[in-house]
Amino acid sequence: MLQPVILSGGSGTRLWPLSREHYPKQLLSLAGEQSLLQETVRRAEGLSAGGNKANVVAAPVIVCNEEHRFLVAEQVLELGKSPATIILEPVGRNTAPALTLAALAIEKQGGDPVMLVMPADHVIRNQQAFNAAVATAVPLAASGSLVTFGIVPTGPETGYGYIKSGEELGVRSKAINIPHPSPLTPHAVEAFVEKPDVAMAQAYIDSGEYLWNSGMFVMRPSAWLRAIGRFRPDILAACRRAFEGGRADRDFYRVEKNAFIACPGDSIDYAVMEKMTGAEEGDLRAAVVPLAAGWSDVGAWPAIWEVGVPDADGNVSKGDVLTHDTRNSLLFAEHRLVAGVGLEDMVVVETADAVMVAHKSRAQDVKQIVERLKAGNRSERLSHRRVSRPWGTYEGIDAGDRFQVKRIVVKPGAALSLQMHHHRAEHWVVVRGTARVTRGEETFLLSENQSTYIPIGVTHRLENPGTIPLEIIEVQSGSYLGEDDIVRFEDVYGRNENK
Repeated sequence: MLQPVILSGGSGTRLWPLSREHYPKQLLSLAGEQSLLQETVRRAEGLSAGGNKANVVAAPVIVCNEEHRFLVAEQVLELGKSPATIILEPVGRNTAPALTLAALAIEKQGGDPVMLVMPADHVIRNQQAFNAAVATAVPLAASGSLVTFGIVPTGPETGYGYIKSGEELGVRSKAINIPHPSPLTPHAVEAFVEKPDVAMAQAYIDSGEYLWNSGMFVMRPSAWLRAIGRFRPDILAACRRAFEGGRADRDFYRVEKNAFIACPGDSIDYAVMEKMTGAEEGDLRAAVVPLAAGWSDVGAWPAIWEVGVPDADGNVSKGDVLTHDTRNSLLFAEHRLVAGVGLEDMVVVETADAVMVAHKSRAQDVKQIVERLKAGNRSERLSHRRVSRPWGTYEGIDAGDRFQVKRIVVKPGAALSLQMHHHRAEHWVVVRGTARVTRGEETFLLSENQSTYIPIGVTHRLENPGTIPLEIIEVQSGSYLGEDDIVRFEDVYGRNENK
């Protein structure tokens, strides 16, 4: 059995303003109709194409930030799928602790299947080539090797780390005598190399010995736990404490917060893979399988342009976009018309609350804008104007001194928490659907064009008992209108924070 493990951490700051801390790039539809996370789930599912019952693909284990838990669960549910589990990280600690938590969860379930470890934010265009590379990697991983995929370079890229291939493995290898079912040839890993300059990158390409580091892996949980225990016993110990002290919560598994916060952060490469290169480490071996499958980590806006479908002028656009005398540019419009005139090699991204314009050669520097937003404590780095919640969404429409107006959409059958506010009153007007309102000791229904008033300090709840989305306009007034002015008494989603 093949066990997919999907690592859905990270904030994707270089794709601001579409990617935000509370709604990062893996949850966005950047290279197709589905989000990158959904495409990753489907990619794992696609490994079973052809009806090969010998390699059953299990439901994925997903590791994500606690902040994103309902968004991740909902996106998987939209595919008609159920994950094996969704492990929640209270804070980000990079990929080595995330994979360790997943391996511990699989170990607890019993068995020792081969794991296919994939970041949730990559694009792979050629499923058949990906399947062949995985088929090549699985026998090596089944024998105890820690296998990574090296992307066959298409040019002297300076934005990726590189892997130097060593000894050829497979049927001719004295080290591992395992046939592999594809023409791809796996190799031992001789070295991991940091991001080079242009001249060095070209030298790597010319040598034919180097591949781009993909960040995808194939291995058994037992092999990973042995490796992380050997090279970073501090990470393994902290993750064991966090996992064993955790608890199931609805569809999620919450690790023990303080134990995981104490865990050192490190990547899979730095923590383990780089320490295994050049020679066997006892019963452990690092191997690399070449992959040429239209891969991209879509790490910055130029990568979105590269994986897009260009028009006759080389422009990639999404939304309501008009261009004149514009070439080789990326234009995204979310809420209004974006017009480009006389542009070349530019990136223009419009959202409800921000517009970003950059030359493609400087698009990596968008992260500097995010740092300035953080320093200024501005909300634009955290959330979009429309904010997702497990019950639906809310969106700011207007705000001023002592008031703000929101549009609230509640899913059919969903309910907000039973709550009260110390500093604000609320007026609700139903514009679509039916609302069930709890206000103090009374409960009543409101239909379209009806309204109600919630005084300061009164316990209340909003529910949608209908079969269509409930839409209301909420007008808040008071001395303080922050989202943390909330006392929650009951919540069907098990939240105790202000979300």
